[in-house]
This record gives sequence, C-alpha cells and structure tokens, in this order.
Amino acid sequence: MIIESGIIIFLGLLFLFIKLPRHWALLLLGWSLALDVVVSAVAYVIHWGTFSGVMAAAVAGLMCSGFTAVARWAIGYNRGGVIVPGAFTRSGT
Repeated sequence: MIIESGIIIFLGLLFLFIKLPRHWALLLLGWSLALDVVVSAVAYVIHWGTFSGVMAAAVAGLMCSGFTAVARWAIGYNRGGVIVPGAFTRSGT
C-alpha cells in the first residue's frame, strides 16, 4: 500500500511537471539536485504525520530522482543559458 501511495504521489508531481512550459522544465532539469531535494522535502512536509505518509513520500522522492535523471538524458536541460539537448530532442530547438 505504501508503494502504491508513493506512485500516486509521484504521478501527481509528474503531471504538474508536464504542465510546465518547456523552458521552465529545461531550467529546472539544469538544477537536478536542487529539484530532487525540494520536491522530496515538499512531499515529506505534505505527508508528515503518519509512518505510511512519510514512507509514501520517500517512494515518491526516489521516483522523482529517477525521473529527473531519465528526463535529463531524454529531453535535455538548460544550464547557465546553454541548452544541452537530450537523446530525443533535436539540437536546433
């Protein structure tokens, strides 16, 4: 039940990320460690109070970290004004 709750929390965060404009998504992916820490901390704060809530937030944080690594590889990131293209993006966009 905890893993399923973590997956649901992660999906909610993923859908929020998908709704971001592309330039914001690339900028956030440029700061991947900060993104992972902030998202995990927010999930912990929201689900604080029960053991199952904290464990579900931990699962969501781990999944967010994995998604960040895959997203940086797949779509790229923006670091210091330089866009690094991913494996599934054209270098001209």
